[in-house]
Amino acid sequence: MREKQVERALTTAVKARSGWAVKLTTVSGIPDRMVLLPGGRIIFVELKAPGKNAEAHQTVVHNRLRRLGFEVVVLSSVSLVDEWAAQL
Repeated sequence: MREKQVERALTTAVKARSGWAVKLTTVSGIPDRMVLLPGGRIIFVELKAPGKNAEAHQTVVHNRLRRLGFEVVVLSSVSLVDEWAAQL
């Protein structure tokens, strides 16, 4: 399984919940997607291929976002996306 498959599962799950998974690409280390949900909820999502973890520079950015009060999650499989989305 590739990261692209995990990304596709995320966008489908978010769309099913009337949300929008915006792809982010401008800042090195920024999570792959910014999920916008009804009610003004914003969640940053880092997507990884199964068995992979966030790299050091990504973790620095994730922690910075968390200190600002944002939720950041790292998802590395379709099943993790499904579990996460079920809790939204």
